[in-house]
Amino acid sequence: MNQKENKVIPVISIQGQNCTGCVTSTLCSEYPAIKNIVLSDILPGVKLDFLFHQNLMTASGNLAVEMLEQAQQAEGSVLIIDGAIPGEGIYCSTGQKGQKTYTIAEEVVSLSKKASLVIALGTCAAFGGISAGSPNPTGAQSVEDFFMTNSIDKPLINISGCPPHPDWLFGTIEEVLLKGADNIQLDDFRRPKTFYGKLIHEQCPNRSYFDEGKFAKKLGDEGCLYELGCKGPITYADCPIRQWNGKTNWVIGSGAPCSGCTQPEYPDFVGDFYDRIIDVQVAANAKKITTENI
Repeated sequence: MNQKENKVIPVISIQGQNCTGCVTSTLCSEYPAIKNIVLSDILPGVKLDFLFHQNLMTASGNLAVEMLEQAQQAEGSVLIIDGAIPGEGIYCSTGQKGQKTYTIAEEVVSLSKKASLVIALGTCAAFGGISAGSPNPTGAQSVEDFFMTNSIDKPLINISGCPPHPDWLFGTIEEVLLKGADNIQLDDFRRPKTFYGKLIHEQCPNRSYFDEGKFAKKLGDEGCLYELGCKGPITYADCPIRQWNGKTNWVIGSGAPCSGCTQPEYPDFVGDFYDRIIDVQVAANAKKITTENI
């Protein structure tokens, strides 16, 4: 009996100006486990073939550079870019072979040519993030801005977060494989609505405290963490229901305020971690928070 041959999707993961936190987070995937993602089908009859992944592969030096060169020929690949793209190549070289130094900017241009989909992994890749924070001496920019500057037209999905949850990456890849990239619902910032469709504030277990006007005055107090700098009212992600580390906990569950790390305003325009955002309308039965309360 003839068996239908599995569909193999080439995947190339490269890192720009980053801390490696985003890709490390996604390697902590639980359902499915990363070993199953690498070795088995991610969907029945569909396998991901990681042609290049700096944190998974054993190759180094010239061999790693040669593998990246070969990966440029992969038709219909999924290109995952972790980290921002600096304006000058000297700030982020990805390897060297002989007298040739490869930069992340060059790699993005060459690898995107045959890619069927590009995923900007993490807030630095999606929006510039910490890498592009003021005063941004390296001229770091998001993948989307880099594409616009270099006239690159490819389907792009942003998986923001500092770091992103592993489900956001592999769940998006699964959704693309099931529905097609054109059928994925994205928000105004190219993020999948499946994971970024609601505010943290809408799903937060402390929401009732907010509506009642009961606010914690210091860490450890009972109440909403809004006055302690929680950015949940302006941040889109499903952290409250998905949680982290095998549903062990999440930031607000551990008593700390949301930092707004999935947002394009992060970090420069969401304020310091423990500085309160202002002018958020509280429910009618609660007090209204204004700048007068600062």
